[in-house]
Amino acid sequence: MTIAKVMLVDDEVPFVETMTKRLTKRGLDVASAFSGNEALDALAKNQAVEVVILDVKMPGMDGIDALREMKRRYPLVEVVMLTGHATVESAIEGMKLGAFDYLMKPCDMDVLMGKVQEAAAKKRQHEGKIVEARLKEIATRRV
Repeated sequence: MTIAKVMLVDDEVPFVETMTKRLTKRGLDVASAFSGNEALDALAKNQAVEVVILDVKMPGMDGIDALREMKRRYPLVEVVMLTGHATVESAIEGMKLGAFDYLMKPCDMDVLMGKVQEAAAKKRQHEGKIVEARLKEIATRRV
């Protein structure tokens, strides 16, 4: 199994530090950001991120706005929304905007790991299809 490259985005520093340790122990390669804007800047520098674990409720750019911008700039990056303040409305909005899934804090680590692995697999599958389509296009041009 390939190690997933994950970014954890939450404005609560102790939460990010604890979760980073827990996810790293489970074999993930974890980057962190403490705001939506910081996450977008980090994604611009690190194209290897496959899955973003994104808090919904943050000061400044909230998770829904960050999700919207991530999907606009990096459509293949999968996003798992994570919140302690879930509302049905924010869950629906996140899913409409392309979030892979939506989990409540505190969430079970096995459930989160499962979602991250599924999301990373989905991203890799999409990337594979894009490569395949480009190869076909190149092959048909040479004929």
